[in-house]
Order: sequence, then C-alpha cells, then structure tokens
Amino acid sequence: MELRRLGDTGIHVSPIGLGTVKFGRNQQVKYPQAFDLPDDGALRDLLALARELGINLLDTAPAYGSSQQRLGRLLGRARAEWVIVSKVGEIFERGESRFDFSYAHTVATVEDSLRTLRTDYIDCVLIHSDGDDLRIFAHEGAIDALHELKHRGLIRAHGMSSKTVPGGLRTVAEMDVVMATCNLDYNDELPVLQAAQANDKGVLIKKGLMSGHVAGIDGVRRSFAHVFAQPGVSSMIVGTINPAHLRDNVELLEQVLGEGA
Repeated sequence: MELRRLGDTGIHVSPIGLGTVKFGRNQQVKYPQAFDLPDDGALRDLLALARELGINLLDTAPAYGSSQQRLGRLLGRARAEWVIVSKVGEIFERGESRFDFSYAHTVATVEDSLRTLRTDYIDCVLIHSDGDDLRIFAHEGAIDALHELKHRGLIRAHGMSSKTVPGGLRTVAEMDVVMATCNLDYNDELPVLQAAQANDKGVLIKKGLMSGHVAGIDGVRRSFAHVFAQPGVSSMIVGTINPAHLRDNVELLEQVLGEGA
C-alpha cells in the first residue's frame, strides 16, 4: 500500500492502521463478540503479517489494558519501522474508565507510555476526549502539555480523538492531527474532514467499520469506499486480532483505492 501524508507533520502512514485494543483489553469494549486476548506468539505473527501487507501504523493507548506493554515487548528493534499513535486522558481501571486532562497527568502519561513502549519518542499522541471537547480546550492543561512535549522532542505530533464537530474544528485549528468518526451510518463530522484538508492537518478515521458491526465483504468494501471518498483522510484504524480479517481488509482497500485511482 502506498503511504499517505499525515497532514504537514512529516509523518507518512499506511491507509489502514492496526488498532490494538484487542491486544490488551477485552472488558467494556464495543465489539459484537467476546474474545480472548491472544498470546505473544499470535501477536508477533500478526505484526509480521501487518508489515508484510504494508501496514506501518499502530494505534494504542494506556486505556487499552496491556496493549502498550505488549507492543513494547514485541516490537523491539523493529520499533523504527512503525508509526505509533497513543493517547492521553482516559484511564481504564477495575473495569471502568475515568478521565484526567490536567497538565501534570498528561506529561506523566506520555512519560510512562515512553517507558512502557520502550521507545524514546511517540509519533503522535491524541487526547482521548470524554465527549466535552471544548471544555478540554478551554479549561484543561492537556493541550499545553502536548505542545511542550512536542517541543521537547518526546512526541512528533499531537491532536485529539474528538467527539463533536466544534471540538474537531478546534483541533484542526490548534493541533496537528484529528481522529474523527466516519462510516456508512454516521457522517456528522464531515465538516471536520473538510477543514482538516483545507488546513493540511492529518486525519485518522475511527469506527469506520462501526466497531466490527459492518456485515459481510460487500459492507466492508462499501465502508472503505465511503471513508476514502472523503477529503484528506490519511488512514483508517481497523482493530483486529484475526490474520484472515486483516489480510481481507487490506485486499479490499487496495481494490477500492485502485478503482479510485
């Protein structure tokens, strides 16, 4: 797969990013079927397959259970081959999420993620919004913290996984990357994608396959076609621990992108 620009960050990403929540967490997730966490051998094989297929983007978070710890252990010297996106703001403990968008917690979270991922930089860190996007901009310290961490060279880019159109537009105005929702059933955030393209900001798509609820190959194909018909999309995050699903998704997306060439 041909890599795409992540806005003006200087980072280039595969059009599919591998979501890793299933690497480390199987409680309070929105997937249609229950699943067991895979062992290290299975994950090592999945990561090797992803690279073979041309995927270079991994999406993780401290709130994804042991995902970051496992990636740090499994990537090893191959870390430089990957673009890693992590997050701040959400804490998942004892089966429940809570949020902290303070300056101090943001800095501490990124520093802990660096240790956990066994790396000296993270390519992109996103604020994982609790839904009140504009309050985070107006009254919390996370934005300033991420700017400082970027200045220190600990992260290459920053942004927000937003949940509202005003929040997404504010992200486009003040940060490098926006993660927005777009799928066959939800298009409210298209103005955010349009603004991102106009301002040369990176766009990551979440829930493009409706957290696994899209039915059948045709549904997946139509989902890819819909998402990548939108302006400025850099990559779509797809979470899976099934090698066959990963291979099928890449094949379908390559067909869709080829048809649009």
